[in-house]
Amino acid sequence: MNIVSAQERIKRLQQKSIETRKLLLETVHHAGAGHVGGPLSVTDLLVALYFDVMNVKHDDPHWEDRDRFILSKGHSAIALYTVLALRGYFPVEELKTFDAIDSRLQAHPDMKLLPGLDMSTGSLGQGISAAVGMALGAKLKQKSFATYCIIGDGESQEGQVWEAADVAAKYELDNLVVIMDYNKLQQFGWTGTDGREREIPVFSPEDRWAAFGWNVLSIDGHDPEQIIEACRQAKSVKGKPTVIIAHTVKGKGVSFMENNYTWHAKVPNADELKAALAELDMGV
Repeated sequence: MNIVSAQERIKRLQQKSIETRKLLLETVHHAGAGHVGGPLSVTDLLVALYFDVMNVKHDDPHWEDRDRFILSKGHSAIALYTVLALRGYFPVEELKTFDAIDSRLQAHPDMKLLPGLDMSTGSLGQGISAAVGMALGAKLKQKSFATYCIIGDGESQEGQVWEAADVAAKYELDNLVVIMDYNKLQQFGWTGTDGREREIPVFSPEDRWAAFGWNVLSIDGHDPEQIIEACRQAKSVKGKPTVIIAHTVKGKGVSFMENNYTWHAKVPNADELKAALAELDMGV
């Protein structure tokens, strides 16, 4: 690939991320419910995975040899739904049904309702265990697909995450890639020494995952080039699973939402939405 086409590739992903952020904010505003901070921090990761990294077919979501994906931090479902819609899994117009009682797009992903979902998630800590099971199953069936799983840093306080990490290393699941959305901010938790700021949910995650026997990569989780390269490196590693510590910003893309835990699950009003969309448009 020449330099010009590589630049165009990255620019396309950046533009798709802006489109995703705008749509998810409009959707949450329309529904009057939903999460904002986490979905904005994970957007670039999802866009890179679905529009570049993963081997999937939107017109055949149950294709046996597809790469698998699990959003373990299921409360960020609106970001996943938006990316799936833009990827062609279902009409973008359907996003307007988000969180409605009869919608396929529930507040947390339901694999029985929506094609393209490999796992129902929402109970924090459980998604990575399902990902380990899928990766192990692929090994036993001699399938070549990879399994990707995005976890949250706050979610990583769950003991089940580390039990899964231990098992994945034991069985040398080099077909498993876990990505930590390391935005360093959760809705609830311990306050910092000044009594106002939140403490970082997980300290030194790179050291912790390395201690469990994983191949560890650390990247800027908003740089599509770094995301793609890290996933490429993960595929070349043999004998151990890979975790990508993606350093992100909660509320990324909207200045008054960034690094502000109150936007974890706050719905923007009309004026806030207008301001956010205008700011995102400046990045196009």
